[in-house]
Amino acid sequence: MARVAALRGSLRVRLLVGTLFWVAASLVVAGLSLDRLFRDHVAEQFHASLQSHLDQLTASFTVDEQGRAALAMALSDPRLSRPYGGLYWQIDHLAGDGSAVATGVLRSRSLWDSVLALPADGLADGEMHRHRLAGPVGSTLGLVERSVRFEAAAAASAARWRLIVAADERLIAEPVARFSGALWLSLGLLGSGLGLAVVVQVAVGLAPLRRLRVALGRVREGAAERLEGSFPAELMPLVEDFNGVLARNGEIVERARTQAGNLAHALKTPLSVLANAAHGRQDEQSRMIAEQVALARRQVDYHLARAQAAAATHGAAVRTLLAPVVAGLLRTMRRIHAERPLALQVSVIPETLAFRGEVQDLQEMLGNLLDNACKWAAQRVELAAQRDGEVLRITIDDDGSGLTAAQRDAVLGRGVRADERTPGSGLGLAIVDELARLYGGSVDLAVSPLRGLRVTLTLPAAA
Repeated sequence: MARVAALRGSLRVRLLVGTLFWVAASLVVAGLSLDRLFRDHVAEQFHASLQSHLDQLTASFTVDEQGRAALAMALSDPRLSRPYGGLYWQIDHLAGDGSAVATGVLRSRSLWDSVLALPADGLADGEMHRHRLAGPVGSTLGLVERSVRFEAAAAASAARWRLIVAADERLIAEPVARFSGALWLSLGLLGSGLGLAVVVQVAVGLAPLRRLRVALGRVREGAAERLEGSFPAELMPLVEDFNGVLARNGEIVERARTQAGNLAHALKTPLSVLANAAHGRQDEQSRMIAEQVALARRQVDYHLARAQAAAATHGAAVRTLLAPVVAGLLRTMRRIHAERPLALQVSVIPETLAFRGEVQDLQEMLGNLLDNACKWAAQRVELAAQRDGEVLRITIDDDGSGLTAAQRDAVLGRGVRADERTPGSGLGLAIVDELARLYGGSVDLAVSPLRGLRVTLTLPAAA
């Protein structure tokens, strides 16, 4: 059902099905109409030929003084002389009321020993009728008949004669069948050509949409900041509007960062004043002020980081190479923890491996995770990164004391620290987890092969 719904919603399928349906319907209607027109034309030609032969028969027919019928001259068509040749004539003697006195008084050699038996249909003098009847050797004949009277013949003054010319209807069926076969074959070839033309036309017509999709993918992956490329005039308003939206989103992100920084500076100054005022004093009120100032600082840091990350993830996608960020953070960690004999090891990171997001957010996440690993490690910290489809996985291992399962479940909460004796606000892992979730990723904690803690950071990968 989902596949059927997808096909129904496809513009390509709609165009193809609609156009091919009307092409097929038009060809069928045209074929039936042409076939009918040709059949009618052949039938008219058939009866016109019979009438011409009947006129020749009438012109040659004579009756002598004794009432004997004869032909002044033989009809010219050779089929009339060949037995069952497909063309026949016959003359019947009628009574004054139109009933047959004698049938087959004269007939063509092609009839051989057959006689055509026609119904009494009230044929008037000079009137011509058409009939269909069974003929010799199982054929079906189409015929025309005419009644004539010879007033000058004294002996036959009351006699009437019926003149008949008939032909096998295969003279209609065979050319019609040949024409129909050629017609439907031609229409089939024409339909195939038109169908191919429709497919090509739809493919060419929708090609700009594919280019637009590729351009959108580049923006999503961070390879471009706006839609770039040549598009038809019908799509340019959409492209321009979308580029305008991207530009406004970029402005919103920058404005959010600026406001976050301004807010941080505006709040830190009065908090520092309060902390300095309470510093060095041992009374209960000073201790309460110091605790609340520390709590306020943690909350400000956390919410500013969260707001800044949310603004970044809702802006246009960017592309951040992983290797330069890791290299810069390792240099920083070595300086910060220079007093400890730590070995920071990094597996080979491909130069093209990239994060689909802001460089500041990647530095924030990796910086917090590396700093935590360096604080808790005994001697060694290892970092590795790889791409798994559309996902970037970064693992950081340390050889410290690690965490229990209960601690691993709780440590990602805001303000929760594994050891209160270690300096820090307890917000680092919470900020990392919040940032990763905003990007559609995650942070997972497990036991490291180095017997310490393994942190796996999952983020969207850029092309």
